[in-house]
Amino acid sequence: MSGADAEARESMEFDVLVVGGGPAGLATAIRLKQARPDTNVCLVEKGGEIGAHILSGAVLEPRALDELIPDWRDDPPALATAVTDDRFMLLTETRGFKLPTPPQMHNEGNYVVSLGNVCRWLGAKAEALGVELYPGFAASHALIEDGRVKGVVAGVAGILKDGSKGPSYEPGMELRATYTVFAEGCRGSLAKGLFETFDLRAGVAPQTYALGMKELWEIPKEKHKPGLVWHSTGWPLAADTYGGSWLYMLGENLVSVGFVVGLDYPNPWLSPFDEFQRFKTHPAVRGFLEGGKRISYGARALNEGGIQAVPKLVFPGGMLVGDAAGFLNVPKIKGTHTAMKSGMVAAEAIAAALEGEAPALLEAYPAALKLSWVWSELEGVRNIRPGFAKYGFWGGMAAAALDTYVFRGKAPWTWGHHADHETLKPAASAKKIAYPKPDGVLTFDRLSSVFLSNTNHEEHQPSHLVLKDPARWEGVNWKTYASPESRYCPAAVYEAVGEEAGNGEGAMHLVINSQNCVHCKTCDIKDPTQNIDWRTPEGGGGPNYIGGM
Repeated sequence: MSGADAEARESMEFDVLVVGGGPAGLATAIRLKQARPDTNVCLVEKGGEIGAHILSGAVLEPRALDELIPDWRDDPPALATAVTDDRFMLLTETRGFKLPTPPQMHNEGNYVVSLGNVCRWLGAKAEALGVELYPGFAASHALIEDGRVKGVVAGVAGILKDGSKGPSYEPGMELRATYTVFAEGCRGSLAKGLFETFDLRAGVAPQTYALGMKELWEIPKEKHKPGLVWHSTGWPLAADTYGGSWLYMLGENLVSVGFVVGLDYPNPWLSPFDEFQRFKTHPAVRGFLEGGKRISYGARALNEGGIQAVPKLVFPGGMLVGDAAGFLNVPKIKGTHTAMKSGMVAAEAIAAALEGEAPALLEAYPAALKLSWVWSELEGVRNIRPGFAKYGFWGGMAAAALDTYVFRGKAPWTWGHHADHETLKPAASAKKIAYPKPDGVLTFDRLSSVFLSNTNHEEHQPSHLVLKDPARWEGVNWKTYASPESRYCPAAVYEAVGEEAGNGEGAMHLVINSQNCVHCKTCDIKDPTQNIDWRTPEGGGGPNYIGGM
């Protein structure tokens, strides 16, 4: 996390460096160039291209985009489809019941989009304004000198599995800036280190997360209803597990099918991926998909902690924007608009500071954000997600209704959270779950799904998934929880291997297939002793989401 390694590297200087090419990072860069055109802005992105690692539903609330690029409808991103129909369903095992749509989930005026395409479109806008974009350039660590962030090291490549420098070794570059904006998205690796270095989480609730999985399908034209937004709750999840699903119809006969599982679930036998596959067999869902073809798959962790889990946003030389800080509005199931707005507010504060003394600690950013609609919006829904953790499904529904319709988001209390890795029960005391085998038509296995994510990692690099203490896995993960990582990972990265592989009694060990990793970060979040560390691989590695993803 420091710039202490003594290796000589070339360096480049900028006024502002943005780490992450998602909606928050791109909005930051664009607003900076709008507010102060002569600002020297650089943006680095670990994906092979802008949008490559972007996974989202996504229904876009255009509030921030309207502020950033008011005429965007004259030249919209590809596949943007206006919402035409809103449905909210409660599923039992065999039936679906239409419920009144909660006010937070009303989507009139919103758009079903490919968020990857939105980011590619924003990237072109940023580049046209003069932002220097470097996709495929992974930031491996922050440069911290004299207690201040001075930039990042990015572009390190060619390190072999044993840690030695291979023939294609590149030491990377030091990208230095007056201010560095961290927009890495949920559970960013650099942000995780900054939380510790600058104690940014002191006094706030633990962040809590969900795993979101998505498939893109092409369905028969007669079943396609452009602009349909369909959400459900209930089956197949148990009452002690938070989650839900969506179907969003966009473009020409495309439907985004998604499933979300809160990572505070207690049963170690639960497999979010298999719950997703089972969900598609429900009669209310099967009817949309039968006769169609699955064309893409992906997975990503989501922040669910709300306003009470937002860390301190600034530290000497830098700041956090978007999902790196946790601005997702959980009841809305949307975070793009809040992420973009946080980046825009940060950019305006930076532009003003660069006209003067440019203080190391830019307190003007969080001060302005707390006066913006982002803060009031998140404060109004702060108790809904923790209500489900506190009272279960039915109690959570009642608490959400009370908070929404009676208190209107102004209840005189704020509920907190517990860390997701603390919630698992021992495997011996939990109910095993029998999942049906995939049929290869409507339901699928993990490996065929990973293939559709276009995931790739340079084969000679060290694993970016590391056990801090390898001995701890057998003693805790295997003996107490029966290897939960082999079930919560949606990409077949982790395999518990033992006697059946000829290793003998007591020789259980964990195989890590890091080449399968889709960068969802679930293992880094849910591991019960926080023993799995997700580290940044070489730039360009990971999934490459295309089309409507």
